[in-house]
Amino acid sequence: MTLRLSNTAKTFPDGTRALKPVDLSVETGEIVSLLGPSGCGKTTLLRIIAGLETPDAGGEVWFDRDNVTARPVERRNVGMVFQSYALFPNMSVRANIGYGLKMQKLPKAEIDARVDEVLTLCQLEDYAARAVTALSGGQRQRVALARAFAPRPRLLLLDEPLSALDAALRDTLRDELAQLLRRFGITAIFVTHDQDESLAIADRVAVMQDGVMVQIDTPENLYRHPTSAFVARFVGNAMALGGRVDGTGLALPGGQLKLPGLQAGQDAFVRAEHVRLDDQGPLTGVVESATFLGTHYRISLTGVADAPLFAHHAGARAPSPGDRVRVAIDPDAVMLLPRVEGAIA
Repeated sequence: MTLRLSNTAKTFPDGTRALKPVDLSVETGEIVSLLGPSGCGKTTLLRIIAGLETPDAGGEVWFDRDNVTARPVERRNVGMVFQSYALFPNMSVRANIGYGLKMQKLPKAEIDARVDEVLTLCQLEDYAARAVTALSGGQRQRVALARAFAPRPRLLLLDEPLSALDAALRDTLRDELAQLLRRFGITAIFVTHDQDESLAIADRVAVMQDGVMVQIDTPENLYRHPTSAFVARFVGNAMALGGRVDGTGLALPGGQLKLPGLQAGQDAFVRAEHVRLDDQGPLTGVVESATFLGTHYRISLTGVADAPLFAHHAGARAPSPGDRVRVAIDPDAVMLLPRVEGAIA
């Protein structure tokens, strides 16, 4: 199904404006992530889509050609997965998955067939008879997903579905979740504050700030072409170079960086992968720290700009704190964005 939000906003009784008017269209089978810091409005928007919150007057929620704005949650045929799993501890894996189908009063043969299908797709066949309390966190999350898939919902909503897992397991299930969503072909909206999770799973990412959807795009375009300093920093942790516009470039404490396109009223941002040690580089800085992270060192510099960080391959010798080094920044990779007062220290 397609999802369309029109002029969707939310003001709570105490006057808090949690969500400013949002327009959003999601195509059939598309996966869209709502990404942003705590309190930005992403969960409020998800709850409006689910029917757990009512939008302000004038806001509308459409499923295909159906205006479901006033329709209660139990009549929207929406699947939901939460970080708490919300499984029934006194039931087996099979019983948990089949619970929603049983509530729909489907024939037993159809319930069994659907449960068998999702058990296989979610790699849970060997655990069907087990109590969910005997499962690991990752296995419980698979059960929660399988239970959501089994009723074949029109739309699947996921609220921080992987945040309760440890880092290694979260990375594994992140890839599995992306594969499962595409295998089932379900239109999905998921909320997260984890940029890696969002970029890895979603077809499009909607970045939210203070109740506003500030940019929505494909993960690659969002990373490479942010439209604001907030998006550049939040998605990929871009660093502000600071300095001042000087002729055809940027005058930095460590030297001159040529940026022919730079104009007054813009700030320059760069990502760590576009900063490198280079004996012929135009900028000079002092190494503040060099932290070993397995595949690379994270190098922090002072004197170039606002203490930029960059990655240095672990196969090469890393500089030591206090070393004076020369640095190059790829001018084509520098992002020139509208200046926001107070954005640069």
